[in-house]
Amino acid sequence: MVKQILSPLPGTFYRRPAPDKPVYKEVGDSVSVGDVIGLIEVMKSFNEVTADQTGVITGFPADDEEPVMAGQPLVELG
Repeated sequence: MVKQILSPLPGTFYRRPAPDKPVYKEVGDSVSVGDVIGLIEVMKSFNEVTADQTGVITGFPADDEEPVMAGQPLVELG
């Protein structure tokens, strides 16, 4: 069974804190509860998305700068 980190709200998903900064996490990285994995932007307000479980990132179903809905998978963990 694939574990997923879901979007807490609708908005635009960003994998990096700023356009000139590296991504928070890459495929193959380990995550712990509380690690920041991205941002959701809603009406010019940026909200951190944190891991709610541990694992190793196996994929990003949501692309960087992609509009997402609340409950949509952002990260898959193995």
